[in-house]
Amino acid sequence: MSNFPALGDLLLSLPAVLWAITFHEFCHGYAAYRLGDPTAAKRGRLTLNPLAHLDPVGALMLLIFRFGWAKPIPIEPRYFKHPRRDLIIVSLAGAAGNFLTAVLCGFLVKFFPGPFMAVPALGRFIVLMVLINLGLGVFNLIPIPPLDGSKLLYVLLPPKWMGGFFWLERYGFFVLMVLLFLGVIQTVMSPIIRALLFMIL
Repeated sequence: MSNFPALGDLLLSLPAVLWAITFHEFCHGYAAYRLGDPTAAKRGRLTLNPLAHLDPVGALMLLIFRFGWAKPIPIEPRYFKHPRRDLIIVSLAGAAGNFLTAVLCGFLVKFFPGPFMAVPALGRFIVLMVLINLGLGVFNLIPIPPLDGSKLLYVLLPPKWMGGFFWLERYGFFVLMVLLFLGVIQTVMSPIIRALLFMIL
């Protein structure tokens, strides 16, 4: 996962990256909207236009290393009828959208293999769609702010541990960058993504 991709893979990855980050954030916003929060819709984020969700650094990370992030969807939990439950649903919705994309792409390869075998670039593209969506989904479930998994911690942690969570929330991005630099995130994610890739393809 950490090997720098070839130029051909980079070009084929561009539409896959745009779809992965766009659908990820759209799913967050749509879940929040269905649960009563209109914030994303009011700010023009409830859209499949990738320009509304693009974070340049996160997109570059996703393009090169197969994991990254997008511009977070604004959420206002005060609109939720059941804030703890609904925040969990919204937090999981983005990764769920990525996993759904990966499964559907795998379905196409398994049951309609002809076009993907006949056109190698198309076959490689669909594999990259699966890989990039799995990478984005798994990466964002890591419980370190500002990733989606941290919101699950916020809801589920007992009150006595919240001081540690707020510290992590303040310095989470730097902690995440250090773990990425040291290869810890890659080491944890690689076997998970390989297992999911094997199951799907």
